[in-house]
Amino acid sequence: MYLNKAFLIGNLTRDPELRSLPSGVQVASFSVATNRVFKDKNGARQEATDFHNVVVFGRQAETVAQYLKKGSSVLVEGRIQTRSWDAQDGQKKYRTEIVADRVQFGPRSGAASGNRGGEANTTSSDAANAAPVDKAAGVDTIEYPSEEINPDDIPF
Repeated sequence: MYLNKAFLIGNLTRDPELRSLPSGVQVASFSVATNRVFKDKNGARQEATDFHNVVVFGRQAETVAQYLKKGSSVLVEGRIQTRSWDAQDGQKKYRTEIVADRVQFGPRSGAASGNRGGEANTTSSDAANAAPVDKAAGVDTIEYPSEEINPDDIPF
């Protein structure tokens, strides 16, 4: 059995670039940066960044180009593919990329989100007069019942 599956969670390093194939299918390409933290042989904490090229096709490509911007957080699920072609100078070129099956948008940060659906523009005077916003209040949470649960009441 063979498996070619890639999962990336990171941030876009540039705005997605939307193009069309001769068949009319939309293609979006972008790059995702992922960070990893490790300790070197001396025990010092090190951080490394990897950059991944991603392509996505069809309606999802249009959605990606419309809503994602540089710095946006994203989860990409797809497969790894290496393409090759002959460059104009006669050299053979290679590019390894993730062909996305699914792109899921991450949480929006203040700097990267701009003004997207549902967010209101405020001027500096409006912001000065506004009450402080509790960021935790906007997060969906599960409210558990306050009563004790009897295990005998569970039907399985």
